[in-house]
Amino acid sequence: MTDQQRGDCLSADGHPVLLTPNMDSLGFQGTRFRRAYSTCPVCIPARRSLLSGQFPRTHGLVGYQDGLAWDAPTTLPAALAAAGYETALVGRSMHQWPARQRHGYQTMVIHGADYDEFLRRNSPLENPQWFGGGVLHNDWTARPWHLDESLHMTNWTVDEALRFLRRRDPTCPFFLTVSFIAPHPPLQPPAFYLDRYLRTGVPDPVVGDWAGAPPGPADYTHADYVAPLHVRLEGEALRSCRAAYYGLINHVDDQIRRLLSPDGGPAAVVGDNTLIVFTSDHGEMLGDHYRWRKGLAYEPSARVPLLIRPPRRSGWPRGQVVDQPVCLEDLMPTLLDLAGVPIPTTVEGRSLAPLLRGEQPAWRDYLHLECAPQFHALTDGREKYVWLPTTGEEQFFDLRDDPQELRNLTGYPDRVAPWRARLVRELRERSEGFTDGRQLIAGRPYPALLPHGGRPC
Repeated sequence: MTDQQRGDCLSADGHPVLLTPNMDSLGFQGTRFRRAYSTCPVCIPARRSLLSGQFPRTHGLVGYQDGLAWDAPTTLPAALAAAGYETALVGRSMHQWPARQRHGYQTMVIHGADYDEFLRRNSPLENPQWFGGGVLHNDWTARPWHLDESLHMTNWTVDEALRFLRRRDPTCPFFLTVSFIAPHPPLQPPAFYLDRYLRTGVPDPVVGDWAGAPPGPADYTHADYVAPLHVRLEGEALRSCRAAYYGLINHVDDQIRRLLSPDGGPAAVVGDNTLIVFTSDHGEMLGDHYRWRKGLAYEPSARVPLLIRPPRRSGWPRGQVVDQPVCLEDLMPTLLDLAGVPIPTTVEGRSLAPLLRGEQPAWRDYLHLECAPQFHALTDGREKYVWLPTTGEEQFFDLRDDPQELRNLTGYPDRVAPWRARLVRELRERSEGFTDGRQLIAGRPYPALLPHGGRPC
């Protein structure tokens, strides 16, 4: 899994310049889910959903809040460990607190202390740092990686994954989470990858008819101009940040080839007996609609790649593209189902196994997306209704005709009203008071942490 990769950032999804042949290959040899969403598109709640199979309202974190002690239910790695799997996490942590809490992973080699120690041991610099190039974790500024490529966290993550495969217990099955921090900023790919997309050119951001322009630099006296939520980049700044973002993804893709190599990857270890899933926790606005970062209802933020490649011997269809609305909560029941492990009753996602087999089961009508205090939204992958609870503003998009969400169609009340009624039903039992059962109520407090979501530490 990557961190902060947009769903449209795959060559197979029609991206005009980005090269992702190894990610694409997973879908060509299995199934690509074209309408996969992060139901709370920001890192901590999204990763809770991955671990638990629960929607944000259930696990209790509906926005970004760090430093929480979470009494997690049975997690995906814990369920597999109890069934006899050797479980491991390498690379970017699952962004829970404390980072070393295992949540079912028996082995963890993660960014932070483990990667920092690797840098100190292998870099010629006296004090090597991940942020040593001068760009930070939410910045739009970009530059080439300032150390040797072999020291980049993407390469290190694959090194540790291959180390686990060589040293794993051969008498039991394994579950390995390979967690890349890219393409999350800092935007610092190795120079080759930045140069490639500066050379090819990058597509311009898209701007909807509903999107208000951000303030100018003089208005950032109380905000971080380099890590904003609203941004209007032009010229070199625009080209560099988008080129660096695509370069980080391309770099991950090349390293995935090394990870899945027939000579040294899972096939060499266990033969044709491994299920491979590729996804991300949420997307990145990347300047579209004058927005930066994530936490919004729009496709660049909420839609994620989801590719699942089964073993060849499964006999399942290859090259499928599925349009049913699916989400990160569906991964836990899917993997447990395919491993023959009972799915805990706490899980709310649905197994994707029937879809992987080419069946046409009855499916959910829509997904509820949210992120405090920004939005509530509903989508079936064809249409999307967005409600902004601070102001009460509504937005409605026809994703079939307008996949970039350029036109707000709230001027068609007959199309909007059914979606509004669905959201009223969806929010009826929420403690925040978003509805009286008949209409939506704006201006209600909307904290990220629900009462059952954990304890600040």
